[in-house]
Amino acid sequence: MSEGVKSVFQKVLPKLGQLFVEDVDKLKLVPLKSLTLEKLEKMQQTVQETIHTHKMAEKEQHQTNQ
Repeated sequence: MSEGVKSVFQKVLPKLGQLFVEDVDKLKLVPLKSLTLEKLEKMQQTVQETIHTHKMAEKEQHQTNQ
């Protein structure tokens, strides 16, 4: 509004009631997975792949021996 125009609305503060003010800290980005969890999952996947390859090799060796 310009300085020469008077506002139609008046500011009203209640005489009774409570005023709430909340200070909000800056939002922090949280990683979806921690580095430790990612390392553990990678290790687990490697172990699963190793077990699978050993089972397949054992199965092939067993079939060739028969």
